[in-house]
Amino acid sequence: MKKKYKVAPEVRQEFLNRIKNQGLSVAQAAKDAGVSETTVYGWLGKGAESVPSILELAKLKRENKELLELVGELTLKLSAAQKKK
Repeated sequence: MKKKYKVAPEVRQEFLNRIKNQGLSVAQAAKDAGVSETTVYGWLGKGAESVPSILELAKLKRENKELLELVGELTLKLSAAQKKK
């Protein structure tokens, strides 16, 4: 019978971040964590439902702000172009 153990959530999240952001392969992440590839794919599946970290949330807010500013600029340019006609 195989020995079962839990991987700490922080360690799991670190591996998921390395896979998503740094391009680490699932096979390499599994080898580094000492778990099967199936386990890592399970983590990835559950990770989609997890709450974003504070850093991810800050990044998303910053990107949202930049996109809103860009949409505003484009709207003003389009409005000005239509008024000239």
